[in-house]
Amino acid sequence: MVAAQPAAAAEKKAILVFGDSLSDGFMLQRSEAYPALLAKKLQAAGLNFQVINASASGGTTQGGLERLPPHLNHRIDIFILELGINDAFRALPVEQIQNNLQQIIDKVKARNPNVRVVIAGMQLPNYATDDYVSAFSKMFNAALVPYLLQGVAGDPSLNLPDGIHPNAAGQKILAENVWRVLEPIARQLAVIPSASEGPHR
Repeated sequence: MVAAQPAAAAEKKAILVFGDSLSDGFMLQRSEAYPALLAKKLQAAGLNFQVINASASGGTTQGGLERLPPHLNHRIDIFILELGINDAFRALPVEQIQNNLQQIIDKVKARNPNVRVVIAGMQLPNYATDDYVSAFSKMFNAALVPYLLQGVAGDPSLNLPDGIHPNAAGQKILAENVWRVLEPIARQLAVIPSASEGPHR
């Protein structure tokens, strides 16, 4: 008689990371970028999740809206959103950045009503950090990584020669910054039966 497969093996939950070059691992192997490092942390913690890195270097919030639809064809249990800094460099008003991000979140939630959203925060030029954090922490049902580059920005030993993008060592710190917020969410979802999440086509 064939033994039944454990339910967890058939019910792996999905984390979609949707970001720009910081999440894409600019000039690095994808295995060195923080989403891949998060996958290893989840596995080591015994949490049955797969991490899909749908990030694109140079990505903007408007570009994110345009490339999002194909990803909505698959179930998303946790959505990590890291976009906006490239918009700020292009002097897009922070209100427009927030509006685009909210549209992305709304579209994900429309297809995945019980999705948990994590915003990877950045410090925008010409805006006080407290104002930025306050604005994005008000997004409904979203957790916040206050500053993705905490401990990395400005440290030459943790960045590529351009001084902007983290190197492999810097990406490890980014993974820790996200993990502090992601771990409790993942542990909570790990005990929720998938049947309770409703159908998704």
